[in-house]
Formats: sequence, C-alpha cells, structure tokens
Amino acid sequence: MDLLDRLLGHDYATTRQLLLVSRDLTDEQLDREFDIGHRTLHATFTHMIGNVEIWTDLMAERAVDRMVGGRSVDALIERHEHSYAEFASLARRVRDAERWDDGYIDTLDDPPRRKTFGGTVAHVITHNMFHRGEVLHILQRLGVPDLPEGDALTWEKLNT
Repeated sequence: MDLLDRLLGHDYATTRQLLLVSRDLTDEQLDREFDIGHRTLHATFTHMIGNVEIWTDLMAERAVDRMVGGRSVDALIERHEHSYAEFASLARRVRDAERWDDGYIDTLDDPPRRKTFGGTVAHVITHNMFHRGEVLHILQRLGVPDLPEGDALTWEKLNT
C-alpha cells in the first residue's frame, strides 16, 4: 500500500467511524452548539463532506454542485461514501498519471486562479483531520464513551 492509499483509507474510514459513533445521538445532540469550529456535530460533518464534494468538482473541472441530502446521520454516511469514493478515485488517477504538479482553475476564487492537484489532495485530507479533532472534542463533551483515537497507525494495524 503506498502513501496515498494509506492517507485516503485512513481519512475515509476514520470519518466514517465517527459518523457511525454519532448514529445513536439525538437531533438535539447533533445540533447542540459548542465553542469550537462549526459549532455543532451536524454542521461540522456537513462542512467536511461538502468540502470533499466541492474540491472534487473543482479538480474535475465541472460545475460545483453540492449534493443535497437528508439531515440524518445515515444520509450523511451515504453522502460521505459517495463523495469520498469519487475524490479517492480522482486522486488515484492523478497519482497514476504522475500529475501532482499539474493543475486546474479554482473558479470559486475571485479572481479564479490555478491550484495544483497535489496541493488540493493534501488540503482535503489534512482539512478533514483537523475537523475530526473538533468532532472528537464535541463527542467527548457530549459524554460519548469509548471514542476512537483516530490515528493512522491504529487504522493501518487494523487494515493491513
């Protein structure tokens, strides 16, 4: 398994694991505000998944169109699975073609500007890691027991 596959696998699986941990929470818990990041679990998960969708659309040079789905954790899991599969597939195609330094135009910038595939893939993965730390913090404050550490070495041990 190469480095990209490790990073993609860990990023996808760890976010999915935190979504699964959140399945039994009430709507009130999912929407309870905290003094961190996007303030709620629901908003943080929605932000993370939406970013994967947006950056994938930008790199694929197509119209940016956020998926619309339900508010339930199951709907978020489905959206995560779909969007991350598409993102990972694109990242692997870039790797296989050795196009890390090639780029695309970020049409959401004003004015639009060129960004590299490598920088964007790294951004998406590290962005998710940052927000998973916030999710873990919120889950801890909600009193959810037995939270995963979410680190790459534990993921690798369980998946290789």
